[in-house]
Amino acid sequence: MTWGYRNWWLPFQTLREEMDRLWASTWPTFADRLMPVFVRGQPLMNIWEKDDAVMVEMELPGVKSQQLDISVVGNELSVKVDRPDTAKEGVTYHRRERPVGKFTRVVRLPTEVDAGRVEAELRNGVLTITLPKSEKAKPRRITVAASS
Repeated sequence: MTWGYRNWWLPFQTLREEMDRLWASTWPTFADRLMPVFVRGQPLMNIWEKDDAVMVEMELPGVKSQQLDISVVGNELSVKVDRPDTAKEGVTYHRRERPVGKFTRVVRLPTEVDAGRVEAELRNGVLTITLPKSEKAKPRRITVAASS
């Protein structure tokens, strides 16, 4: 293990991933029920992987594309949202559950992606981000030569 400026945190990152896997395998339904509590005020997110890309969907009702700042650094996706307060004057709210203000959601991607080809689309309150895999992350078929 190399202890340098860039990767001193890797043992901790690996430990965190293992703990997350242990938690999810031990109490999957319990963890699923608690998840909204931990991300309250942040949009729900789905992440899945295809052969050629990692896909991300986020629920962002009422958000306009100008209020989004999306970036990829290394294998982390960052989505920043600035939701202005839309409180109406002269009314009494009985419940206000939709979050307002600025927040950032950063997630570690399951594989390396080509940051130069990332695409994002906001349609009907759902943000879809397509993160094409880097060439070295794509699966390759290896031909085995037969020897005589």
